[in-house]
Amino acid sequence: MSYDLTIIGTGPGGYVCAIRAAQLGLKVAVVEKRGTHGGTCLNVGCIPSKALLYASELFEEAGHKFGEMGIGVPAPKLDLPAMLAFKDRGVDGNVKGVEFLLKKNKVDVYMGAGKILGPGKVEVTLNADGKVEVLETKNIVIATGSDVAPLPGVTIDEERIVSSTGALKLPKVPGKLVVVGAGVIGLELGSVWRRLGAQVTVVEFLDRILPGMDSDVAKSFQRILDKQGFTFKLGTKVTGVDTKGKTLKVSVEPAAGGAAEVLEADVVLVAIGRIPFTAGLGLEEAGVAKDARGRVVTDHHFATNVPGIYAIGDVIVGPMLAHKAEDEGVALAEQLAGKAGHVNYDVIPGVVYTFPEVASVGKTEDDLKAAGVAYKVGKFPFTANGRTKVNNTTDGFVKIIADAATDKVLGAHIIGPEAGEMIHECAVLMEFGGSSEDLARTCHAHPTRSEAVKEAAMAVEKRAIHM
Repeated sequence: MSYDLTIIGTGPGGYVCAIRAAQLGLKVAVVEKRGTHGGTCLNVGCIPSKALLYASELFEEAGHKFGEMGIGVPAPKLDLPAMLAFKDRGVDGNVKGVEFLLKKNKVDVYMGAGKILGPGKVEVTLNADGKVEVLETKNIVIATGSDVAPLPGVTIDEERIVSSTGALKLPKVPGKLVVVGAGVIGLELGSVWRRLGAQVTVVEFLDRILPGMDSDVAKSFQRILDKQGFTFKLGTKVTGVDTKGKTLKVSVEPAAGGAAEVLEADVVLVAIGRIPFTAGLGLEEAGVAKDARGRVVTDHHFATNVPGIYAIGDVIVGPMLAHKAEDEGVALAEQLAGKAGHVNYDVIPGVVYTFPEVASVGKTEDDLKAAGVAYKVGKFPFTANGRTKVNNTTDGFVKIIADAATDKVLGAHIIGPEAGEMIHECAVLMEFGGSSEDLARTCHAHPTRSEAVKEAAMAVEKRAIHM
């Protein structure tokens, strides 16, 4: 078969690239070895974790918060198999949705392992019968995503020592859960199992949680998680896990050196990050360059050093986020069709789907200090917002950062209920180069949580009304 475009991987970047290219009239094939579409995100990542976050949040709310609102209900009983089945149904629906969209857009699908033989040739070893087919194609896109970053000296068995994949299907609630890594994945999955009854201890090598997010936000968020029952050991490294006994023995010591200690755990979750997945793709034989971190090297148009071979998503530089990969997939498809596809990397939101949520877009104060950029900050706490106050969900705040000279909004950061939804008005404003005054003078409905965004923008010029 001959194609205009063949994409290896049908995660968020790959399948979106395929659909957009097909919409633009290209003849497209995709190669997927997993057996289902959607990649890590839909199958064992962002989608199933959100199902468990939602279910566990309702479980905790029913058990602890209904009474204060005058709702008398018996203490909820956890049916973990049913909760996991709820999660699996949601995954299945999303995966089938991607399958439908590919078929609707007349994308040819090859379920099997893809390997680049060189420019214009992709070899596929089919899952069904092991047969090998070679696809002739004008362009190739590497969209194979990422894999779990290993912890040296610790073997993941997905039963007692688990990655995010195993943490989504534990057969029972662990009495004690040790999470290695205080990033997004560790805090989200730690939240799920804490709500369901686990004692959660988070061990983080750095002296803060949520590396890369605004440090002011991270400090406030850690205090909130402390109140929820998390235990943090920051500036601490895991040196080994003894699996011989009934309980795991996790050896830890200060990152800067000092006395070691042992933590007991029923389950250890390794969540120290992700690494690009490029194994078995034939990149070395094809001469495709990679950097020191194993990422495929591309230019600003997603092109590798080999003509006709491109890469998007987690395998290239940038945040490992599904929506970043999707935008890159659309931009690349449009470029290949002769249009002007583009991704604005300064306006890519990031969200932690705990409760409360944490959302961020643009620059942090730490970024701007390091760059020597003069800026102004406006903050508004949810304790002063009418909607959150009457709903008793007042943890958190909105923070708007604007250029000191031009008032252009450079960053926005939110801790609070539905922060992941609220951040997008800031993203749209920033996409159009808007100022804090633009945001402050935009009428917001009352009573809504989003009024806190308006008030934070007003606070940039020290004119917030409700504090």
